Amino acid sequence: MRVAVVDVGTNSTRLLVADVRGGGVAELDRRSVVTRLGDGVDATGRLDEAAQQRVLDVLADYAAAIERHRCEQRLAVLTSAVRDAANGAEFAAAVHDRFGLDGRTLSGGEEARLTYLGATAARDGADATPLLVVDIGGGSTELVTGARGEMDFHVSTQAGVVRHSERFLRGDPPAREDMDALARDVRAILEDAVPAAVRERVGAAVAVAGTATSVAAIDAEVEPYDAARVEGRVVQGYRLAEISGSLAALRLQERKAVPGLHPDRAPTIVAGTILLGQVLEVFGLDRFEASERDILWGAAIEAAP
Repeated sequence: MRVAVVDVGTNSTRLLVADVRGGGVAELDRRSVVTRLGDGVDATGRLDEAAQQRVLDVLADYAAAIERHRCEQRLAVLTSAVRDAANGAEFAAAVHDRFGLDGRTLSGGEEARLTYLGATAARDGADATPLLVVDIGGGSTELVTGARGEMDFHVSTQAGVVRHSERFLRGDPPAREDMDALARDVRAILEDAVPAAVRERVGAAVAVAGTATSVAAIDAEVEPYDAARVEGRVVQGYRLAEISGSLAALRLQERKAVPGLHPDRAPTIVAGTILLGQVLEVFGLDRFEASERDILWGAAIEAAP
């Protein structure tokens, strides 16, 4: 079955068109645009009009691509910013009415489940290693653990690259004390959200979404971005710390020129690397594997009978 999935996130709006058969996903078209729908939501509790229009403009382009591919299933998943905003339901209705997408505003639990389904779809189902799947988004971070393709714990936390950049990082470049405060806040959120017994049993981590794939691309010096070279790349914890420190020392305009980093991700990448580093520390891990297989894959697999 040919499926189109749009992920309307807090930081980016993404498209996957794929043929899905027997749990296998063959990608035909994949796109991502940083639209920052969540700008200001943490402070105001509402979706900004300009931010909504940025998303709608991108969806108009995606709708044309979906039509060209003659997709049988067409759906949209809407995540943290939409579920947190007082006018989120109104925006979700506009997405459905204008573009004919079967829209779902996901709960944190649903977001975690679909992320795990996508991240583990192409892995060895017999692998008994207790796995952590990390999805760092703009407004929330999903943490899911499991083994042999079966999820055994999940939580959606109020830690995200847009949310925490707005809360803590005001300087350009950001001040050391502000980054330390961000790290302390994230660590407290993670330790409160995940029981120690769950953290201690995890043996490996797969990290999806823009922070992880950007770090992997920077580490591999991939320019221009090539998903095939990023997929499955293992980044050591010490390299994550080095990359985080290097990015934090640059002004925003300088970060936009870093090879492997899309310029639109420069405003939030510092918060993202700090957040990812705290995840590894809290779970006692010294590396992560980056993956492009994420909630888009999970939603596509679930949509296909």
